[in-house]
Amino acid sequence: MFQKRLKNLRIKSKILIIAGSDSSGGAGIQADIKTATSLGVYAMTAVTAVTVQNTKGVQSVVPIPANETYNQIVCSINDIKPDAIKIGMLHSTQVINKVYKSLNKFKIEKVILDPVMVAKGGAKLITDQAIQLMKKRLFKKVSLITPNIPEAEILTGLKISTKEDMILAANKLIEFGVPSVLIKGGHLESKIVNDIFVNKKEMKIFSNKRIYTKNTHGTGCTLSTAITSFFSCGKTLKKSCELGIKYVNLAILTNPKIGKGHGPINHLSSINLKKMFK
Repeated sequence: MFQKRLKNLRIKSKILIIAGSDSSGGAGIQADIKTATSLGVYAMTAVTAVTVQNTKGVQSVVPIPANETYNQIVCSINDIKPDAIKIGMLHSTQVINKVYKSLNKFKIEKVILDPVMVAKGGAKLITDQAIQLMKKRLFKKVSLITPNIPEAEILTGLKISTKEDMILAANKLIEFGVPSVLIKGGHLESKIVNDIFVNKKEMKIFSNKRIYTKNTHGTGCTLSTAITSFFSCGKTLKKSCELGIKYVNLAILTNPKIGKGHGPINHLSSINLKKMFK
């Protein structure tokens, strides 16, 4: 019995997370590590920026020198090759160019891009020049991008008000060279939240009842890392999206109700803790 329990605790896969730090612990690298760990995946990191923030908002963003982000990526991969990469906050053209360089150098096949642009409180986290460079250089290098409604509007120039608008925007992103897209529908006001997965071969709409709470800080980071974790373990992209959405919904439903603003979700919702040692 003890040996069986130890077997269940083994690492399922390894991922590298390239993203910014969130001092509140609810989003960014901190949320990414919690998510991967709770799903049995080993997480390495390359930090792109340090943010000063809490559940009420972002106070400042301190960029890490782009070359140091690149060095973190190279140092990690030279020692432990990841099964997949998740890319989050890329605040400048310099760091995007370095990430692009690293993707060319190591050619990791499974890459998920969460195009983080605006914080939950409304603070902008990326320059306009960086957005254009991201579209030009990274879109064709990744397996999937996971924009929310505001991000999809920025990337496509389209106004998104309906499910049909989401599908139109997803297909426009495919035209930009992205192999697969998951547009998250949480920003639309409806009782049902539709998240739409699209590539050139298929489309899948994941529909779930809305969970009414203000505590959704870090849901985007968490979802993209959950998808990366499942994808790194051999699930298909579509199945990884389905499982990632289920994980996030449970994390929202069981959120710890802490903080004075948009509180965090419960990244430990997937763990069934048992007393192994007395």
